[in-house]
Formats: sequence, C-alpha cells, structure tokens
Amino acid sequence: MQLTVLGCSGSAPGPDLPTSGYLLEAGGVRIAVELGGGVFGALQRCCDPFRLDAVLLSHLHLDHCGDFSSLTTYLREHPDRPAAHRRLPVFAPAHAPSRLAAAHAASEEELATLRLEDTFDFVPLRAGRFTVGPVSIEVAPMRHICEAYAFRITHDGTSLVFTGDTVPCPELVDLARGADLLLADAAWREQAGRANYLHMSGRETSVVATEAGVDRLVLTHVLPWSDRDGVLADAAEDYAGTVTLAEPGAVYVV
Repeated sequence: MQLTVLGCSGSAPGPDLPTSGYLLEAGGVRIAVELGGGVFGALQRCCDPFRLDAVLLSHLHLDHCGDFSSLTTYLREHPDRPAAHRRLPVFAPAHAPSRLAAAHAASEEELATLRLEDTFDFVPLRAGRFTVGPVSIEVAPMRHICEAYAFRITHDGTSLVFTGDTVPCPELVDLARGADLLLADAAWREQAGRANYLHMSGRETSVVATEAGVDRLVLTHVLPWSDRDGVLADAAEDYAGTVTLAEPGAVYVV
C-alpha cells in the first residue's frame, strides 16, 4: 500500500498547508481518505479524479470534507467527463447526502432540486468491514463531538489505521492492534483545559500506539497554531517505534 499525504492541518488550513486529505493506493485501486479544504488541488497532482475507486469520510466537519464540493463540480461539469462514468462510492456518515448537498448548493432553490446521488453512491458507515476491490476496510466508531469513525485499511497482509478525529478510547486501541502504521490525530501538546471529545495530544497518540503495538506512528491534524515540534517531541518521548510528522506530499509505503 502507498499512502500520500495531500493535506494534514487540523481544524483550519495553515500557510501552504491544506487540511485533512490522503490518497491510498493498493492493489490497483485508488481511495481518497478525507477531502478537507485545499485537498482537491493536491489530489489532482497525484491522481485523475475520474480514476478514484472510492472516497472515505470519517466525519463531516469541513476540515475533512470541505473540498467534496470541488470534487462534485469536477465530476459533474468537466468537459472530458467519461460518458460511461459510474457513480463513485462514498463511505461516510449516514447524513452525508443531505449535509454535502447543503454545502454544495448556492441557494435554497438549488438545494431543493440538487441530488448528489446521480454522481455518488453513498454508503452509510457503521461498525464492521467492507471491501474496495482487494482492499479491506474495517470501521470503528470513535469519540468525537459528532458522529465519527476510524478506518483500518488492509491489503496483502499489511495494514494502516487512520484515527480520524477522536480522543483516546479502547475502540481505537482494538482497531489499531498490530497495525504497520497508525496515522493519528495529534492536534496539540496537552489535553488539559480542552473540551471533551475533540482530539488527542502528541503524548496521547504515543500511548495508543504503544498499547496497540503499532510499528510506525505518523502524527497528523496538528492545528496550525500548535507547536508542531513540541507535539512530535511529546509523542517520541514515550514511544519506542518510529514517529514522524505528516507533511504534504509525504509518501508512506506500508
């Protein structure tokens, strides 16, 4: 499997730093994981959007799905749109069709008639497992301030886990157990004083990775005003494996 970081800023973009977005390639399939602000432009440098096989959206905060509207416009309006282009599968929370239509429509009148289902095949996420070609994806609900999920993506005996947005929880440890790579939400240095059910700190990601026995830890979703080097140092202090900060354009082979 190959994972390309398209964007990795948390909550809001940073200078030249899109929010959450990744391209997963394995077994001949291409899966977009999140489509946050600025991500669609980066995606086009790596992949023809018409060749995507699926989209995974862990939850529907705009820093994870804001560029879905750009994908929608591209697939519906591009003059070279393939005549036989199939509906693109989108695995997302159950209210995604209405939520994403509302984000895309320019007026209430347009929203009343807009149906994204002519372009996308929406599949509601729930705990369990599904496949995209030869790639297996296990889904577990996480603890965030809205409906949110993490994914364990497996192909040819290797696996990576993407936490989405969550605080540490047993469900995440169970999902990540023995994974080759954990791509973990690490918004800030300390949780103290923060609202419950938002994000993990760097140190908290290292605890999860250690308990789950993960080989590699990649920190993502660091807020643009957070101390990135401090977040990394906090995670590295208590984690015996390899830990790095996600950067746009970084490629991880799993």
